[in-house]
Order: sequence, then structure tokens, then C-alpha cells
Amino acid sequence: MATKVPLLLTGATGYIGGTVLTRFLRRPDISSFDIRLLVRSHEKAKSIQDLNLGVTVFIGSHTDAGLMEELTSQVDVVIATTVYWQADCDSLDAAESTLRGLKKRYEMTGIPPTFIQTSGTGVYVDFVGGKHANSELFDDGNPEQIETISPTAPHRPVDLAIVAGDAEGYVRSYIILPSTVWGISTGLLFDAKISNPHSVQIPYSARAALARGRGGMLTEGKNVWPIVEIHELGELYSLLYDAIQNKHPKAGHGREGYYNAGYEEYSMNQLATSLSQGLVALNRGTNAEPSSFTQEELDKFFGQFAPFFGSNCRCLSTRSKAIGWSPKLGLRDMLSSVQYEMEVLIAKGL
Repeated sequence: MATKVPLLLTGATGYIGGTVLTRFLRRPDISSFDIRLLVRSHEKAKSIQDLNLGVTVFIGSHTDAGLMEELTSQVDVVIATTVYWQADCDSLDAAESTLRGLKKRYEMTGIPPTFIQTSGTGVYVDFVGGKHANSELFDDGNPEQIETISPTAPHRPVDLAIVAGDAEGYVRSYIILPSTVWGISTGLLFDAKISNPHSVQIPYSARAALARGRGGMLTEGKNVWPIVEIHELGELYSLLYDAIQNKHPKAGHGREGYYNAGYEEYSMNQLATSLSQGLVALNRGTNAEPSSFTQEELDKFFGQFAPFFGSNCRCLSTRSKAIGWSPKLGLRDMLSSVQYEMEVLIAKGL
């Protein structure tokens, strides 16, 4: 009988993590995995166990260095899905404790374990104050270009530490960079209210629009970001795992192991317009045209993250598509989903 692959997933109660776990549980080879989850909440840990998913749940935080080192030293695959907006992706201590555990695993087995890290296309951010869309386009298939990114850029310190571990030879690193993730995630974990079904960026803008009765943008809202639908993002994690196992020639690791998850681009003006139109349709607004946020509104609704809502982020998903990722849901789909997202937020009182 074949030995099961021990795999640790962090962030299973989150938006991306819950989606990734749901996708893996639907794999036809799910019985070949020994899936282990790290969950902060005792209540949610029990709820997961009550679902009888065939997974093992540990209680604690990935920022607990000792716990992470112990858990990661016992697995062949780590998928880390906590994200920037909770300030977790940028926890260098968490990444380093994971790397120490994986190094121990390598010393025990002689085989470099797999580390799939969730970063973000925010690493490419260019703060332009909403005034234009003319920023550099970063290609995940061009490691030389990616190496020009400032070591102080968002996510970058963690990404560099992980890639350095790969360069030392004791781990194989693969970094997935989601862009603006949209859509309401579905599945058993979400139905049971264990995992968060909502993204961050679009609901942030939606809540602001609901509060002011009109979609808003930073200055002219000409800045652009790429998008990815949540279930298509989950598919990328599964495809990447397969590509790694099957030794796909395009499944690079380390400095060649960045995988952008971005499809078509949207401007903040387009999003704000869709929000305004949705508010009018829902009788929560009277003007279908967006307006610029005041500084007071930026401080109120977005705080320290306000500059991101006027920034550009541009990328190509060359490497992701080379391993078979083929997103279908683009700009039109995202904009048409905005009104429903607001309806759900209103119903939930969020």
C-alpha cells in the first residue's frame, strides 16, 4: 500500500485557504494525501472535525515558531495560504520557522520538501494616485525582471527568504501571487461557516460605496489591477501541485518559481461605476456615476491601505499558463458580480 503524502495547509478558515482545501478534497486522488490543517480557533477546529473530511486538525497559529517548526518537519508538502491584508503573508518569522522545519525534514529524508507559498501581486505595486495605468508589466516567466523588485516591496522579504531556502537546496519553493481576487467562494467549508467566503479588496470598496451611497475612487480612478476569480485561483494550486509531481518542464522553482494569478485588468473607475450602478438598482444610491473620495473618506474607509486603491499592479501569468492554468472568468464577469456581492454584504450586515 502506497504511503500517503503528508501535507500541511495553513489558512484553511480563510478565503483562499478554504477554497484551496475544498479543491484538494475534490481531487480524485484525495485518498493519497494525509492532509493536516493548522487552525487558530478551537471552535472552528471542532467544526472541521465534525465534517469528517478525513483531515487532521492542529490548533495554533502559524506565527508560533516552535509549533510551525515541529509541524513542518513532519510533512513533505506545505501550502501556506494566509494573505497580506491580515499582515500574515509578510510575517518573516512565520516563513523562517517553516523553512527551519522543512530543512529538518530534508535532513531526515534526503528529499527537498515542497513549499507552496501565497504571496501577492502587490509586490509589483506602483503608487500613482489613480492618475494613469502606465506602469511596468511584470512577467512571472522572467526571473531577471522579478529580481529587480525592491527587497522592501510588499511581500518581498518573505518571498526572498523562501527563494533563498530553495537556493540552499533543502526545499523546493513555489510562490503563487494572487491579484485582486473576486467572487464568493462556495463549498462545504463555506456552507458550514467555517471559512470566510469573501475577498478583501472588492468588499472594502463595496462597503465604502454602501456607506457613501455611491462608488468611489482615488482621484480619477485610472489605475489598474489584474483580477482572478476565487475558484479559478484554487484550481491553480491544484494544477501546480500536479505539475510539480509530474516534473512538468515549465514548473520552475526558486528564482524561477513565481506564478502570477492574474487574468484581465480592471480600473478603479470601472469598479466604482459598477458599484454606483448596483447601488441605484438596489435603491441604495441615486447617482450611477462614481465620484472621487475625499481625504477624510480615504482615511475613514481604508486607513493605511488607501494608497493601494490608487495604485497600479500589472502582470503577465506566463508561467502559470504554461503549466495548464486557463482562467475563463474576466472583467465582464467580475463587474457583473458586484451587485450580488453588495446584496450579500447587506443581507449579512457587513
